[in-house]
Amino acid sequence: MERSGDNRTVPAEHSSPPPPNSSGRRPHRHERQRSRKKRKVISSETETRIQIQTLRPSSYTHRRTNSYVQKQGNSRKKPRKPQCQRKWTYSTHDVSNYNDRFVIVSYNILGVENATKHPELYRGVSPKYLDWGHRKKLLCKEVKDYQASILCFQEVDHFNDLKEILGSDGFRGLHKARSGETRDGCAIFWKTEQFTLLHEESIEFQRFGLRNNVAQFCVLKMNQDLPSTGVTARPPCPSTSRNFLVGNIHVLYNPKRGDIKLGQMRIFLEKAYELSQEWGCIPVVITGDLNSLPQSAMYQFLASSKLHIQQYDRRHVSGQIFPSEYAESQSRRNRITRPLMNRWTNEEIMLATGSRLSVLRHHLKLCSAYAGVPGTPEVRDKIGEPLTTSYHCLFTGTVDYIWHTSDLVPVRVLETLPICSLKKTGGLPCKIHPWDIMVHKMSD
Repeated sequence: MERSGDNRTVPAEHSSPPPPNSSGRRPHRHERQRSRKKRKVISSETETRIQIQTLRPSSYTHRRTNSYVQKQGNSRKKPRKPQCQRKWTYSTHDVSNYNDRFVIVSYNILGVENATKHPELYRGVSPKYLDWGHRKKLLCKEVKDYQASILCFQEVDHFNDLKEILGSDGFRGLHKARSGETRDGCAIFWKTEQFTLLHEESIEFQRFGLRNNVAQFCVLKMNQDLPSTGVTARPPCPSTSRNFLVGNIHVLYNPKRGDIKLGQMRIFLEKAYELSQEWGCIPVVITGDLNSLPQSAMYQFLASSKLHIQQYDRRHVSGQIFPSEYAESQSRRNRITRPLMNRWTNEEIMLATGSRLSVLRHHLKLCSAYAGVPGTPEVRDKIGEPLTTSYHCLFTGTVDYIWHTSDLVPVRVLETLPICSLKKTGGLPCKIHPWDIMVHKMSD
């Protein structure tokens, strides 16, 4: 590609009459035609290389540019600007006094085994776009293009592939596989140039009777030579530790088991708070696929630190069942004055709260990074979360999040695509985006 401007570029005077050859005569008409055809091929090849090289800010642009050249051949028209590029949205918060910055990214990358087991979700998706060999390269390229510092992945069942590719870009990672027969899990990667790993832990929820899901934590230290460029900040203070905690979780999918979901989140947040205190009240960032909508009881628990579980139907804690009707069902619920005691057994209360009490609490004061940066109705809901981070045949909605404690300030977030644009893809993954769940990219 770097040789795209070499001596194969077509001269500007290629349309003028050809000069005489060495014998002194002008080329025969057939020879002139062959010469023009040869120059056409060279021109098209050079144009393709230049366009791919200069229009590579995203995997989507790369693929659209390449497709355009193949269809247009030697056309001199400029390629159309892609309509599905994601955009950064900046916070209105004053961060001029902040100097420790980084970019954190969360993806549910769609496990290879899960994609194979659930073909009904991807009926409109070409098999070549589900192919892991295709998706892993585009995924890692996307990460590189956004200059990510920390990566949190869910549904990882080919960790060694990611470790090899991302390792060449300066990342180190840790993987925690699920217990049970299904072996996908969670993974955290970080740039070794920017961070040092001080401590790591993981949770197997099976040990608490809460299914086979897992979570993981890393205590990272910002290196002294951390670049000033980036999109995440903390107030400069010589006496303040430059350590912080990153947590990554994939909550149970089953929409009807709100008790299990809340129990997993309870233990996850308890451990995050415990580690934060052990390391000197350090800031916390938690990421993951929570399998819960922004209007749900699960979301309320994270945002308010408290939840009276018997005010909610166990089967609707996550809001995944009939998400378009969820707001209406919540309105009906608010008109009910007595607790729904028959919805929760003593065992279910124990799983959710860890006690016989029906009130659930956590000690972290969490903020949603997206809700903290103003967006537009085209891509955000009323509370500021993306309209959708997951899109396939049976579900459209937001289930992926990045939360942080108040001592971290979001500077910018990467908007998800409008639903109208997603509908044109026919579902995720697709030719444009090589993953199941929409990428949640942001800064803290």
